Amino acid sequence: MHTDEAVNAYIVGQLLAGETYTYDPKDRHGPALTALALPLAKIQGAKTFSDLTESELRLTTVLAGMVTILLFGAAVEMFGFLPCLIAALLFACAPLPVYYDRYFIHESLFAAATFGLILTGWRACKRHSTIQALLAAACAALVLTCKETAVLHFFALAAAAIVFWLWNLRGKRLVGLWRPIAALVAAAVFLLLSVMLFTWFGSNWKALPDLLHAAPNFLARAGGEGHQKPFWYYAQLLTGGWSGRLICGLACVGFIQTVRRRSPSPYGFLAFYALFLAAIYNLIPYKTPWLALNFWLPVALFAGLAIESLWRVPKTYPALGIAIPALCVLMGAVAAVLIAHDTHQRVFVHPADETNPYAYAQTPEDLLGLPTEVEKLALQDSVATPRIAVIASDPWPLPWYLRHFSKVGFWQPGQRVERADFYITSTEAADQYRDQLQDFHPDFFGVRPGVLVVLWSPALK
Repeated sequence: MHTDEAVNAYIVGQLLAGETYTYDPKDRHGPALTALALPLAKIQGAKTFSDLTESELRLTTVLAGMVTILLFGAAVEMFGFLPCLIAALLFACAPLPVYYDRYFIHESLFAAATFGLILTGWRACKRHSTIQALLAAACAALVLTCKETAVLHFFALAAAAIVFWLWNLRGKRLVGLWRPIAALVAAAVFLLLSVMLFTWFGSNWKALPDLLHAAPNFLARAGGEGHQKPFWYYAQLLTGGWSGRLICGLACVGFIQTVRRRSPSPYGFLAFYALFLAAIYNLIPYKTPWLALNFWLPVALFAGLAIESLWRVPKTYPALGIAIPALCVLMGAVAAVLIAHDTHQRVFVHPADETNPYAYAQTPEDLLGLPTEVEKLALQDSVATPRIAVIASDPWPLPWYLRHFSKVGFWQPGQRVERADFYITSTEAADQYRDQLQDFHPDFFGVRPGVLVVLWSPALK
């Protein structure tokens, strides 16, 4: 479990224990993921934090990824059958979405809600439908309650809509687009759902003023806070592996076709949205690899559009005959092999390896042995309920891996620590408690690349 997954799991555990959700604008994002994970965990039989398992929690984001794939069925009217089929296959099989759709973090749900917002928003504008406007408002509320970075996507969507209208539809009236009643009802739905989730169904109204502090915190984090990456980081991530360059190359072809045609199709709007989103995310120094999942929607659809255009070439140039379909089939087979290789390597063979670009500050498999070692040593010393003291400024994800032990305490370095059967310290804190640990034997375990903790067990006499 990644540290971020462990934090989200702990929040679910607190709610299982009967505590009220408290929105933390500093570093915990919104409540939407927790609101969906909690009932799913209960359905699977979890009653306490210690009952939770990785699969029970990750089911939430796996289902969110499945919803994204199914949404392409609803998007056929907007983007066409073949591009949607190809995009759905890319979401289902390509390494990036497969890797992060199983992470218990907000990104998978965020991507699904954003896709839903695009679909319902387009339909609301095209059909002048109040129902679609309400659905768009609900999707927008879900996006906002997932992560505060929703404001970036709202800006990109709004800017894309304005530029799309000026580029393709200027001089045309948007009759019925902003009907006052529909707009007011949609705004009311957006506010109602957002307030309901942030206040945890009215049980914590302090969340609303705390939400106002999210903006300065977000601006501070945007500066990097140790996560600074170069401008081209996401491009490098998307084009990596055997399949990345092929998929992104096809996406570039589809994007260029769309811009050259200058037609008022949904792809024109998608092109502007992708441009604004890429500019925003690339200009912000703070970058993490799972944010690249937000680019996968335009990449997958434009790649599908390029293949569809190639498939239709014989209709324009009959002399090419069967050559083009045969070429498409060959390209599809090659792409399938490349994607299968990358997904197998990055998701299943080396999911936590430092060479895997998706494994960002990933908990190494080495840590899985720590609770097992404590259990073994406690059994050897006939300690039925071991007391464990954890001393570290950042103990995550240890609370997750020690959840089955009933007597675990956490202290910051420098604090007075109670006597315990086992101590777990950061390497920096170990020297501060040298006297207390003099009769204990150290064993080292990795918690993140380059970061170790020390398990102190009673020395053999």
